[in-house]
Amino acid sequence: MSTLKQTSAQMVAAARARIEEIETADLITMLEDPNVVVVDIRDVRERQRGGFIPGSFHAPRGMIEFWVDPDSPYFKDIFAQDKKFVFHCASGWRSALTTATLQDMGFEAAHLKEGFSTWEKHGGPVAFPEGKE
Repeated sequence: MSTLKQTSAQMVAAARARIEEIETADLITMLEDPNVVVVDIRDVRERQRGGFIPGSFHAPRGMIEFWVDPDSPYFKDIFAQDKKFVFHCASGWRSALTTATLQDMGFEAAHLKEGFSTWEKHGGPVAFPEGKE
C-alpha cells in the first residue's frame, strides 16, 4: 500500500482546529432550546443498537452534503431553518469532518466533541426505536 498524503487522524485534527466543538454537558443543556437542532449522522444500525438523543434528526453521513444543499434534488427543508445545527456521530470523528465540509459549503454548524459515546455517562437522555430497549 502506498503512503497516504494525509491520515484520517490528521484530517480530523485539522477539522477540529477550525470548527466549533460543543462539550457533552453543554449540549445536554441546549436540548430544550427550540433554536437548536441536533443532527445524528450515525448509521441507522448504530441508532437502533445504542439509542439516540431524543428529538434528534437523523441524516446519514453519506447524504448530508446533498441534504443541506438547496440546489440538490435531495435537499431537506429542515436545513433551511435559521437555527443552530449540532452534528454528532459516535466519537466525534465523522461529525468533525462533516461539520468542516459543511462549513466549506457555507453551511454554519457545530459538532458534539466527544460524540454519542459519552452522552449517557454525562446524564444525557437516550431514546430507543419502538420495541427496543
